[in-house]
Amino acid sequence: MTDMSRRPNRPQLSLHIPEPPFRPGDEVDYSFFEIPEPDAIARPDEAVDPMDIHGLAYGLIRVLDFEDNAVGSWDPALDPETLLAMLRKMALLRAFDERMHRVQRQGKTNFYVKSTGEEAVAVAQTFALDREDMCFPSYRQPGILFARDYPIVNLVNQIFSNARDPLKGRQLPILYSARDYGFFSISGNLTTQYPNAVGWAMASASKGDDRIAAVWCGEGSTSEGDFHNALTFGAVYNAPCIFNVVNNQYAISSHSGFAGSERTTFAARGIGYGIPALRVDGNDALAVYAATRWAANRARANLGPSLIELFTYRADAHSTSDDPSSYRSAQERSEWPLGDPISRLKRHCIRRGIWDMARQETMDREVAEEVLAAQKEAEQHGILGHGLHHPDETMFQDVYEHMPWHLREQRDQAVRERQIKWPEGEQA
Repeated sequence: MTDMSRRPNRPQLSLHIPEPPFRPGDEVDYSFFEIPEPDAIARPDEAVDPMDIHGLAYGLIRVLDFEDNAVGSWDPALDPETLLAMLRKMALLRAFDERMHRVQRQGKTNFYVKSTGEEAVAVAQTFALDREDMCFPSYRQPGILFARDYPIVNLVNQIFSNARDPLKGRQLPILYSARDYGFFSISGNLTTQYPNAVGWAMASASKGDDRIAAVWCGEGSTSEGDFHNALTFGAVYNAPCIFNVVNNQYAISSHSGFAGSERTTFAARGIGYGIPALRVDGNDALAVYAATRWAANRARANLGPSLIELFTYRADAHSTSDDPSSYRSAQERSEWPLGDPISRLKRHCIRRGIWDMARQETMDREVAEEVLAAQKEAEQHGILGHGLHHPDETMFQDVYEHMPWHLREQRDQAVRERQIKWPEGEQA
């Protein structure tokens, strides 16, 4: 032990432990949270020097004002068809989440993760990207697949790990993969997709391609080494990549303060790498779209990567294994000052005269029925643990480009044993 009496004039050190703003049972008061007016920092030219736009890492890019009008230089001026298509995909994602959460509680799968409150992130961003751009998501961006019209029955099949699971039962539920839809395999290991995305973007650039990459992680996993390794490579090699940090305030049960939010914004992490950094209202679909399109245009012009912090709120539990009431106030969701992304876009469309509540109610019924139909179709091919799954020999498929001889022998043995056990194709 150090003898403090030998240094009586030195103050005693103390360790700082971050504290969330509210604990369970606390009254929620977000009056400390300042929401800037739209266009508080105007949209810069896409060729701007990153040194000249540091303010964008500390502000909050917004398009929708408090009356749900689209205003300012960041307004992407989307046509009605695009706005309503985005609204429908966001509503479909929420309906899917609600249905699959219920399915998990019924024991038909063992795990599920919802995107409630974050629908504008993946959906609006995907609308701002080209269809051929490659996306490297974390587990809360299935909206990419919804925006690209991936068959939702395939998602349910994967969640059930049934005989039609496109991943042949090899992934945990909700860890999707869809190469033909530009959707890289989700990994349960946090932020491993960041180096993958940079490598893909570097390869695209080295081949003279015109496709860019976009990658997502949560604010908590910006503490992972993979995050910083990826930003280093992206900055050094001018990789055409968009780094997205979804700051939904909580990394499982840890408040964002444990990842560094008390010191500065997560967008500011891009400044140290010389990367343009934008902080965006993640519940404003138009702002999300505009910032993503800005970064995408910059990447396509060989101006390198950008970092976007999407400031939002995880309105539900981290997963079906989580109980948020044990670590945050129940009032936080209803009091969140940036509102709900679907409600805000809906109100904007109504204010523009291209939508109304009657059509909203009809759409809500339609998307719920679409999800229910997909669930019923998937259940015909099995649910988790009920025996309807891919044959054992499929474990050898899609592993090697050319299957080694010893694996061919094992596969053939598995086929013979199945035929003995289940003659005449009795196994589903």
